[in-house]
Amino acid sequence: MYRTTRLSRRAAVLATSASTIAALALVPAGAALAAPGGKSCDNKNNNTIAKLMECVDADGAMEHLEALQAIADDNDDNRAAGTSGYEASVDYVVEVLEAAGWDVSIDEFPYTYVGPSTLTQLTPVSAEYETGPFTGSGAGDVTAAVTPVDLQLGLGNTSTSGCEAADFAGFTAGTIALIQRGTCPFADKALNAEAAGAAGVIIFNQGNDATDARNDLIVGTLGGSDIVDIPVVGASYEQGVALSQAGSTANIFVPAPESRPQKNVIAEKTGVNDDNVVMAGAHLDSVQAGPGINDNGSGSASLLELAENLSKLEPQNTIRLAWWGAEESGLIGSEEYVAELSQEEQDRIALYLNFDMVASPNYIFMVYDGDESGWLAPAGVPIPDGSIEIEKLFESYYTSVGEPYDDAQFSGRSDYDAFIRVGIPAGGLFTGAEVVKTEEQAAIWGGVAGESYDQCYHQACDTIDNVNEHALDVNVDAIALAVLAYSYSTESVNGVEGVKVPGGLTLPAPAGPEGTIGGNAGGLDPDLVGEDGHHHGPHETE
Repeated sequence: MYRTTRLSRRAAVLATSASTIAALALVPAGAALAAPGGKSCDNKNNNTIAKLMECVDADGAMEHLEALQAIADDNDDNRAAGTSGYEASVDYVVEVLEAAGWDVSIDEFPYTYVGPSTLTQLTPVSAEYETGPFTGSGAGDVTAAVTPVDLQLGLGNTSTSGCEAADFAGFTAGTIALIQRGTCPFADKALNAEAAGAAGVIIFNQGNDATDARNDLIVGTLGGSDIVDIPVVGASYEQGVALSQAGSTANIFVPAPESRPQKNVIAEKTGVNDDNVVMAGAHLDSVQAGPGINDNGSGSASLLELAENLSKLEPQNTIRLAWWGAEESGLIGSEEYVAELSQEEQDRIALYLNFDMVASPNYIFMVYDGDESGWLAPAGVPIPDGSIEIEKLFESYYTSVGEPYDDAQFSGRSDYDAFIRVGIPAGGLFTGAEVVKTEEQAAIWGGVAGESYDQCYHQACDTIDNVNEHALDVNVDAIALAVLAYSYSTESVNGVEGVKVPGGLTLPAPAGPEGTIGGNAGGLDPDLVGEDGHHHGPHETE
């Protein structure tokens, strides 16, 4: 579909003679890329950038996305942690990796599964609403009157619903608190409701503007596990308005949690220097609402496409790829993995690259902003030395192929969080979630202004039809280039000398971000403090 663009982009990389980024320290300035090999990709040792980029592409990644879609189709239309769909996804990834000759291991971790929740309005209208439990919710089956809490309906509202104990003055204990999103963390709202004697809580979207992000179903996190003992579920703005009617009664149900240990898939290709590990990862799980093909089948499939095309590589540095579980429940798989590592094992990891939503249908290209140049205030997370150099590599790749890019906030709100918190340099790519594309961005990247980067984010429509193949093709190449380049040398990142990239690697200096994001959390809704850095309702805290 994008073959012409792909070939012209690859020609640009092969022909580029711009100045090499000295900081990369991968090859001497002026070194040229090798000409593509003649062997088929199935039998080729893709040990040069040129060879590898002739083989990895969106077509290969799409085959894996189609497999993940088929898995969802056979398993209640999702691949969420704790479900048969996720288990089948793990099996598929393991099968592909083993066939490609990687050393594969399963990293199991404890996980508390909460099954599908329900929200039903009983009066004055009868309706069943799509919903989900907030992370940290209690379990329960509650039928009661609905009590609105300090609501402000309509466009332009500045809701502070439930943020103060005073909002619950006169609240009738034993009823269901109907609370509007806005201003303060969800946890504050739920805790205040519980203290006021609520039997359950419905938090609905704010509706302060006309965007999907402020009107669709909102399901977030209370910031941990077992935050409250009462059930807390989400609702859309429209549903909240219906539930706010006089005489409203409802039933909310959140099932009791179950212990269902989950799995990360780890694949490794041992290098000459096994004490210098280049690591890349993507979360494999979806939300319960849908198949999760862009979020995050796109990152998972990109790594599978890379793994298949590195099957015959004998790297200088060990390459370790990871498919994380339970990311959508709060980054659990990656956090458990890093927590299990000894200090010696942590020290072996040279860097970590994260790929989460890399093919959004209404995309913009973004690179994790390691130097925080795109932000008025720092994100408040550690940024290990070397992260800026990773950012520069991705920026230079985009520049080399003529693709404009912007900054995604280096927030630690995805699976790289656990790595940066133990001092491991990190970087990654992102193409946007629920935030609306501006006219300026549409002029730069194309697409539709006034619509979200991903209108099916965390919804049932995040299917195989929810992927932009051009964005996928550009990013699978970027991912491949970075992993292969660092498999030869990470000197620019952590000072460990390696070897020159066979055939060389010459890239231009970064053109610089477009500057269209500003303070908008790297393409996120700006008030989603604590979200997973690049998207995700289950990580939204307010």
